Amino acid sequence: MVTTRYFEEQVLRKRPYIRREWCMDAVRNPVRREVQPDGRIRHWLFVAEMGKYLRVITLPDGQTIHNAFPDRNFKEG
Repeated sequence: MVTTRYFEEQVLRKRPYIRREWCMDAVRNPVRREVQPDGRIRHWLFVAEMGKYLRVITLPDGQTIHNAFPDRNFKEG
């Protein structure tokens, strides 16, 4: 799993409950994928352990994880 320095130093520190394997699953098998205006890509995955959707943001390469957080407003479909 390739990550940015921001992800390692800020995201995981602020959200220690987020697991790396959830982030990898979101990138590999998202329920939805969307490209942002800046080229970064949003990936969503429902995480049963959290009972919420996790949004994972990758760089434009679609592989390098930059951010991850529970998305309270995501609605599948």
